Amino acid sequence: MRPASPEPTPVPTPETLVRDHTVYACVMGSRAFGLATDASDTDRRGVFLAPTRLFWGFTKPPTHVDGPAEEQFSWELERFCELALRANPNILECLHSPLVEYADDTGRELLALREAFLSRQVQETFTRYAHGQRRKLEADLRNHGAPRWKHAMHLLRLLMTARDLLRTGTLTLDVGDRREPLLAVRRGEVPWPRVDSWMTRLAREAEEAASRSPLPDRPDRRRVEDFLIRVRRASALQTDADDEVVQGVVRGGRLRQP
Repeated sequence: MRPASPEPTPVPTPETLVRDHTVYACVMGSRAFGLATDASDTDRRGVFLAPTRLFWGFTKPPTHVDGPAEEQFSWELERFCELALRANPNILECLHSPLVEYADDTGRELLALREAFLSRQVQETFTRYAHGQRRKLEADLRNHGAPRWKHAMHLLRLLMTARDLLRTGTLTLDVGDRREPLLAVRRGEVPWPRVDSWMTRLAREAEEAASRSPLPDRPDRRRVEDFLIRVRRASALQTDADDEVVQGVVRGGRLRQP
């Protein structure tokens, strides 16, 4: 008589994945940039490692989870690495937050890989993102007579970050002694023509820095992929020892026939 098939393992909820499988968590936004005020929210970002077994069925784990707490957003490790290799500004900055709240062994190894994600591609991705945000500010100016000053401040900060990263090869989030001039923009104390000129100058300086940047032309994709494969394999091997099917697949061994 053929033995009954085992019951499928329940797929964890997105909230459970974040709660039980986060490998890295940090604070982002104004608090990480050194631009927080009394009214600032606390934006939390994180990376979770979905158990490898969840990728073997038809229902895949989510690539990202919004929540469960307010102002919280997390990415699954593979998606996070994929976006970082594309020089996504938000992802790269997440890896360099000065406000790390949690990192397990995998998270610490991810942090140790920070430089592998950096390349001269940041000039294109940061600039493209900045152009999009600048068009929105100009639309606000046309339609409402003034831009959203908070967004203008953050765009200036982003352009400074891109320029300095291309010049030095180091991504630094805290604005340091540029805090007060940037907060003056947020308060609407700097006329738009001056802000607009400041943005133009920063974009030009970033472009000039790209031609002689110490950053490599491309990120170290192989190094990042080796890391991802290793943690996926380690996750698979953590499956219960009595799960013969899983262990046979992972270790490449033969399975006993019933």
